[in-house]
Amino acid sequence: MKKHIPSTVPSFNRGEYLYNWRLATKNTGRLMLFAGDQKIEHLNEDFYGADIHSDDANPEHLFEIASKSDIGAFAAQLGLIANYADSYRNIPYIIKLNSKTDLVPVENDDPYSAALTTIEQIIDLKKYSKLKIVGIGYTIYPGSKYEAKMLSEAAQVITSAHKHGLLTVLWIYPRGKAVKNERDSHLIAGCAGLAASLGADFVKLNYPKPSAKSKDINIKEIISAAGRTGVIFSGGSAVDPKNFLKTLAEQIKAGASGNATGRNIHQHKLEEAINFANAIAAISIYNKSVEDAYKIFTGKKDYKKQLNLNLRLR
Repeated sequence: MKKHIPSTVPSFNRGEYLYNWRLATKNTGRLMLFAGDQKIEHLNEDFYGADIHSDDANPEHLFEIASKSDIGAFAAQLGLIANYADSYRNIPYIIKLNSKTDLVPVENDDPYSAALTTIEQIIDLKKYSKLKIVGIGYTIYPGSKYEAKMLSEAAQVITSAHKHGLLTVLWIYPRGKAVKNERDSHLIAGCAGLAASLGADFVKLNYPKPSAKSKDINIKEIISAAGRTGVIFSGGSAVDPKNFLKTLAEQIKAGASGNATGRNIHQHKLEEAINFANAIAAISIYNKSVEDAYKIFTGKKDYKKQLNLNLRLR
């Protein structure tokens, strides 16, 4: 697949940018993002509890899943990656630059997520560790009274990341006292256009929900507003695996450029988590049916034989 290269990528780093894009998307243009940034965002709520397998209590579980499944890239903060990545060198990494906990509710203050890491620190880690760091991620909360700070910072890190040949992924969630319905389809389309205006390669958005005012979920409006920025929808909280895969297939059919999933994968025991990651990849990247993907999840079909995979770039 031919990739449009942003003009912010200098000619001497276009080869690096294309390599990272091909590695993360398996040369398809679709990104299957395995999200591990919840270790800060949600503290331990997503990793320990009655309906969560005990495997998930240890952060290494995330790296074992990412290493043994056919994800596009694993996203987490620099510190977590630096602690484990040397033991899991086959994983393509996206380093999440900013994060915050969810301890302060919107009712108390609008959200603001400051950068924890600089592009220079990421480039140093990539240079000295030789890890497969393919890109960076950054979260923005449009509607927050602090949005101007996050917009400015996002614009700067995207330009800097492209200068070094890295992919850029924005997490964009409208949130704050000024936001009446953060899952409104039209508003989420506006966020997709915001990502395009900032020059992101991909944008991670929450999947819209119908409201009393509007029953419509206009995915095509969202995809169109994003332009050349690929839209990947968040997997959200844990749901029934088959229903998850059905929704994912609908998103891909509507034009989504992959998927971003965390809890729905890592809250399972290791074997199930690997199978579910592969089932998501089967739909997101390889256009397989929900039925085939579900058989991969349940272990009734061998993943590599099912997809005839001899093309992995890792």
